[in-house]
Amino acid sequence: MSHKNAEHSFDHKDSSLGAESLISEFKSLMADAEALIKAAEDHPGEAISSIRNKALETLAGAKESLSGVEGKLLDKAKIAADGADDFVHRNPWEAIGVAAGLGLLIGLFIGRR
Repeated sequence: MSHKNAEHSFDHKDSSLGAESLISEFKSLMADAEALIKAAEDHPGEAISSIRNKALETLAGAKESLSGVEGKLLDKAKIAADGADDFVHRNPWEAIGVAAGLGLLIGLFIGRR
């Protein structure tokens, strides 16, 4: 695995962290929407009942879709972690150099504050 492939693996980790955050926020949004819909149960009326049932069906479908996406995301994260692990085992000195370089850059940025 080349240095370029290792950078690609690290990019996947960053994007998977962002995706996990997005999934978490979406789950929170769905829970809030579901609570709001259930709070409207006390209001009589056929129109509200129809809208409430449709919204609950939509939320159920979204939860199923989200479960599938979450599973795929976990699989991709595992593949990226395995790739990074494989790179480190095959090229330990390059990995140490990359880590030292990143540490130096982070130290320089922190030192400027």
